[in-house]
Amino acid sequence: MRIIEVFHSVQGEGPLTGVRTSFIRTARCNLRCAWCDTTYSFGPGVERSIPSLLREVQSHRTRNICLTGGEPLLQRESVDLVRALGRKGYTTVIETGGSLDVRPYLSFPRVILSVDVKCPSSKMEKHNRWENLPRLRPQDVVKFVIKDRRDYAYAKRALKAHPSSAQVVFQPVWGSNAGRLADWVLHDRLDVRTMLQAHKVLWGDVPGR
Repeated sequence: MRIIEVFHSVQGEGPLTGVRTSFIRTARCNLRCAWCDTTYSFGPGVERSIPSLLREVQSHRTRNICLTGGEPLLQRESVDLVRALGRKGYTTVIETGGSLDVRPYLSFPRVILSVDVKCPSSKMEKHNRWENLPRLRPQDVVKFVIKDRRDYAYAKRALKAHPSSAQVVFQPVWGSNAGRLADWVLHDRLDVRTMLQAHKVLWGDVPGR
């Protein structure tokens, strides 16, 4: 697999926020979101074997893995990695940009899919793969990264047009007005989770944290 970095940190997003986690960040991405905070993952990375990745995360002594990117679903070996992690008893959160088919990962035990829906401020909304949403399970997450009122309205329409059993997260673009987003959610009585990126609250916008 082509890997950018492997590191041990606290999960900053989604249902395992605050939990000690091993992160495996894959190389390359097929999207170019305007507000992307991990552009260093667009490069080729370093070739790593699955056994070497298993040995490294084992040294972190946590049972939680985050497979992120870049876009991990671009790599054929991601399926084999997730299968191997499941056999070792790890719980794996897969963070994907939402433009690729998630079906190969739905049958694995101990897997949580975190699927983005790209809003207009990302400039990637045409790449949303809407057929993913109804396939997601209650343990999975649909995440909207929201910068402004236009993004917020887009997210509300998307939820109505493409219902899902997954948990829904509204996350403000880092540096935008998070309180304003929370006020909109409260006003509209939306059953979503409004969440900040906890790792950035703890350490700022630092790679590998």
